[in-house]
Amino acid sequence: MKELCKALDNLPKIVKILLCLPVLDIVWAIYRIGEAVANKNVIHLILGILWIFFGATIGWILDLISIIVANRIFWFKA
Repeated sequence: MKELCKALDNLPKIVKILLCLPVLDIVWAIYRIGEAVANKNVIHLILGILWIFFGATIGWILDLISIIVANRIFWFKA
C-alpha cells in the first residue's frame, strides 16, 4: 500500500487535478484507505471509507482546491 501511496504522491500536478473530478475521486478515496491501513490508523480508515460516498458530493471540490493550492489532497497527515 505504501508503494501505491508514494506513486500517487509523485504524480504530476495535472494528473492529480484530473483525478479530482467527481467520478475519478474514488482513486483518492482508495489512497486514503491505503494510507490508513499502512499507518494502522482506524479513525483514518473509517474516514477513508466514508470519503467514498462523501467524495462524490463535495469532497472532490476540497481535493481539487487542496491540490491546486498545496499539491496534496485534503487529508490529515498521520
